[in-house]
Amino acid sequence: MATGRYRTGFGLMTVYLVLVGLIVTMATAFRGALLSLAVQPSWLEALTVSIATVALIWSIVILWSFWLVRPSGAGHNLNLAVAGALCVLVIAPSAYAARVAYLSHDVVTSVFSATSTTPVIAQDPWKGASRVNILLAGADAAPNRVGVRTDSVTVASIDTATGATTLFGLPRNLQRIMLPEGPARDRFPYGFTGEPPATPGLLNEIYQYAEDYPEMVPGVKAGERGATLLKQTISDILGIRVSYYAMVDMAGFAEIIDAMGGVRITIKEPITYGRYGEGLLPAGTRKLSGEDALWFGRSRTNSDDYVRMSRQKCLLNAVAQQADPVTLLNSFENLATATKRAISTDIPADLLPALVDLGQKVKGTHIKSLQFVPPLINTAYPDWHLIKRKVSEALEAKPAVTRRTASRPLTTPSPSPSDNAISLDEVC
Repeated sequence: MATGRYRTGFGLMTVYLVLVGLIVTMATAFRGALLSLAVQPSWLEALTVSIATVALIWSIVILWSFWLVRPSGAGHNLNLAVAGALCVLVIAPSAYAARVAYLSHDVVTSVFSATSTTPVIAQDPWKGASRVNILLAGADAAPNRVGVRTDSVTVASIDTATGATTLFGLPRNLQRIMLPEGPARDRFPYGFTGEPPATPGLLNEIYQYAEDYPEMVPGVKAGERGATLLKQTISDILGIRVSYYAMVDMAGFAEIIDAMGGVRITIKEPITYGRYGEGLLPAGTRKLSGEDALWFGRSRTNSDDYVRMSRQKCLLNAVAQQADPVTLLNSFENLATATKRAISTDIPADLLPALVDLGQKVKGTHIKSLQFVPPLINTAYPDWHLIKRKVSEALEAKPAVTRRTASRPLTTPSPSPSDNAISLDEVC
């Protein structure tokens, strides 16, 4: 403008204002759509290239403008420094944004499978299903024992229209489990018994057993056999089709929470942990580190598996509610690294946009929980018909979908189980 190039100046100004307006509009009015685009590899690639291109062009405009004005004398060096600083101010945040886009692309392509077995239709990604059921498993591997044990088994049943969610928790010590029809049932016609006397034949052994014995799940490759058999088994137990699974390594879960900056929990009663009870989580509301949060969910000292299951549900609930985009963006690189290392899943990448949209609905509901633990269920001799009936009753209930009160504290639940699905707000 100062050199008389009004057409070029107005053109650049118009482009700048359009870009600013577009960014503000997308970040406010179309935030949900923006989150959906953020998990699509093709859009992430395009975003990375676009950010780099805009930063390059913008820097060229700054340097070109400086060259056109070409101040001389004492002001030359100062103006040159200003032009350089402006270029840095443009390039630095653009480089960071491009790296976030690149890391997002890397996480999506590394953790999630490329495509669904059947095409995902944008207008109806759930193919008319009223609910989607996802198995959430916590894998506890340790140097002093062989294989992986799924010590935490939860199925999240989500209403695809409203986001209303019920968590069904199965104890790790569930016994005499009937495996799906086929080779697995043929091997254990009267219920899963593991390899006695080395193993007692519990629910948490099924994943590793399938990995160790390929004939249990013929035609499925290593690394997927355990999850496949576990999904089929849980589907039969609950009487609902489990479509997908997500398994997190427990140590990796601690890394994810640390990457979030911790998770805020209210501990109602002091929790001791460690082989000899040497650790202590005192009562009160505080932000727990990843290690402390892991002990909050794992400790059985002075309690039992069932109290631990309740705490795990509360911990999952707290993480889901506190993992807002701003918090995650602040430590995105650490979170991306922890996620790739800790999580395995069969959720296809092309379903992620729909899952993100559904996740936004879930955050606005009261999550309910139903745990199949004593006295409701005898883990040694489970009443399979009762489990299916309770699941059916819980899913047939039509609770009102209301907003969660953000300030409501999270506390350790009562160890007494309920026969009916209860809101986690009532126990956490």
